[in-house]
Amino acid sequence: MIEPLKSGSSSDEVRRLAAVRRYAILDTPPDGAFDRVCSLAARFFDVPFASVTIVDEERIWFKASQGLDVGQIPRSPGLCSSAVLESVPYVVTDGLKDARTAGNALVHGEFGARFYAAAPIVTHDGHRLGTVNVIDAKPRAITEQEILTLQELSAIVMDELELRLAAIRRVQQAVAQQSRAESLARTLQRSLSPPTLPVIDGLEVAVHYEPFAAEEVGGDFYDHFPLESGRSGFFLGDVCGKGPEAATVTSLVRYTMRTAAMLSDGPAAVIAQLNAALMMERSDRMLMCTTVYGEIDMRDGAACVTLAVAGHPSPLIVRADATIEAADARGTVLGAFADIKLETCAVELHPGDAIVIYSDGILDSEIDGFRVDEEHVAALLLGTPEASAQALVDRLKRALRSVDRPLRDDVAIMALRRAPSG
Repeated sequence: MIEPLKSGSSSDEVRRLAAVRRYAILDTPPDGAFDRVCSLAARFFDVPFASVTIVDEERIWFKASQGLDVGQIPRSPGLCSSAVLESVPYVVTDGLKDARTAGNALVHGEFGARFYAAAPIVTHDGHRLGTVNVIDAKPRAITEQEILTLQELSAIVMDELELRLAAIRRVQQAVAQQSRAESLARTLQRSLSPPTLPVIDGLEVAVHYEPFAAEEVGGDFYDHFPLESGRSGFFLGDVCGKGPEAATVTSLVRYTMRTAAMLSDGPAAVIAQLNAALMMERSDRMLMCTTVYGEIDMRDGAACVTLAVAGHPSPLIVRADATIEAADARGTVLGAFADIKLETCAVELHPGDAIVIYSDGILDSEIDGFRVDEEHVAALLLGTPEASAQALVDRLKRALRSVDRPLRDDVAIMALRRAPSG
């Protein structure tokens, strides 16, 4: 009997084992394709036993078998461990009379294998992973045509392994691409969002941003920044579109509004400057967005907010006593027309009052089977009087977590609250 190679005794065996690992087949669950090969082999050769095996470092593992109730056996005294040493089919017509197997326990023992024929499963680069084999408890001859059939069956197994490996690699590539896309999107999104928000005495600010897909760069944007002592500007909006194209518009919008806020007199003028910038950048496509821009003046112990709204859901004023009102400001979407119409409004925030701005991603969601509208958003904010800015944002976040369907659009939420007195 030819002794099986021991681990590490041959560089060929090291490479062969590496090929076994490459195909990632060991210890996988049953597969119909391999089961059918065993069934065909047993029926064609009219034998009680057939199997598809992979020869591992210390074991012979059965991917499929016919007439055998076994998952694996040690490499020694396995017949398959000898068969993988040969580049041609390994045939034993009578195990008791063949010098290679006469002393093998599988021949002499309870199993009583007298006839054994195996064709190696050979990779494209010449490594023998295992065998397709047939076994009988009585001696028998084998024809040249039968040997060719056994080789064809082993080639089918190899084809199946190649197809399986190709599928695994496609999935791995898809996962890697998805991971890279998500990483790029997160990096780009971070670059488009303010890293920190300013700390202003007497004012609480909380924000939440959630893209509808991890691998996409969202079109929503927000910011809050100081203008001069006691005054700050803030905005939240939504660019039409998604991905890198939307990201370029988002970047244009953010930096245009910040610059315009420093140079212009009031929210209406800032919005007009942004619309002009969008109209200048458009070529064969529209660069449209909706936005709310506001300025809050906290000098002289007050908190006066001036708001301009361009095609965006109305900001909600949440009073300290838990009553809610919509800001009376409206206007047309930006980037579509050179001339826009805007109606601004001024709101005074008393101690404990807050203003909540959100993107229409909330309005694209469904809760309990009903499409969320602006009245529903206001209802979600009703409740505990004098809720903090973060508590108001969290209420909307919790509502989104309970939606019946995945988000259809990005969601941005901002709450600014005048700190309670005392």
